[in-house]
Amino acid sequence: MLPITIEDAKRRITIFELWTRYNLPETPAKSCRCPWREDNKPSFSVNADGSLWHDFATGEGGDAIDFLARVSQLDRKTACRTFLEMAGGRPTVAAKIIAPMPTAQSPRARPVLPAMETGTRTDLETLAKLRGIGREGLEWASERGILRFTTSQRYGVRAWIVTDGERVNAQARRLDGQGWEHLDGAKAWTLRGCWAAWPLGIREARDFPTVALCEGGPDFLAAHYFALWETASHYRQRNASVAPVAMLGASQRIHADALPLFAGKRVRVFCHADEAGHKAARQWAEQLADVGAAVDAFAFSGLCREDGTPAKDLNDCFFLNPDGFRQTERILP
Repeated sequence: MLPITIEDAKRRITIFELWTRYNLPETPAKSCRCPWREDNKPSFSVNADGSLWHDFATGEGGDAIDFLARVSQLDRKTACRTFLEMAGGRPTVAAKIIAPMPTAQSPRARPVLPAMETGTRTDLETLAKLRGIGREGLEWASERGILRFTTSQRYGVRAWIVTDGERVNAQARRLDGQGWEHLDGAKAWTLRGCWAAWPLGIREARDFPTVALCEGGPDFLAAHYFALWETASHYRQRNASVAPVAMLGASQRIHADALPLFAGKRVRVFCHADEAGHKAARQWAEQLADVGAAVDAFAFSGLCREDGTPAKDLNDCFFLNPDGFRQTERILP
């Protein structure tokens, strides 16, 4: 077998072909019935080129590999290998999207993460209400595989997780908005063993010319909605031109192995409006400039929420007063 990349394989095998290969019922289309559950009212969708699918009833979705994993009940890693074999090849180093191989600069092993799942309709609605983020943005993050949910066995509570395609970094927050007891009430829990400096969504951004680099999970999700609202042909479409990427904490430097993935891109940095955020913005800008990225930063100074408090981050931009909205007619580059 010749070595091919995952992207090569996706060009060879579409969801339409997988649908036929597995002899699934119905016919895949923009509006059709789900092939693996009872679906009296069509709530399933496959995009025009067969590269993406979405189940509007359950909130599940993803690319052709996610479709294969769902149909054949495989984990993502096994589904990737199977998908490559179907395409008539074997993995190359570039095709190993599950986890980047440790190098001299990245000696840490891939962490063991809790079982994660696509959010249900209730999960997405609860999170949308909690953060004030339009559900379409959450759905897109879910389809990209970087918003997941779990039930904490330790605390018996539902949590939402932002993660990356390689599953080397993940951060959990409680869906009830409360803090974690073992972190003395802190709301963000970077899971044990994670590469905290790895930017979420950077590999998924490889085909995008522009990146919105955010600080933290809530701003990461907010950027998904703004990307659809400001840069897609319609906020329910997925043809955005800006890819959200997130660093999970202002104290983190961008991982050295991730920096080349920003090369040649236009990057707008969205850091929190505090001393730590300003320092992080300068540090990340310097790192990105060194690899040839064109960098600028968004300033929240002078923007206020409807309740009169200063806007501190990208998530706050959903709650701006009228003057603030007029000042920020467009937020993303």
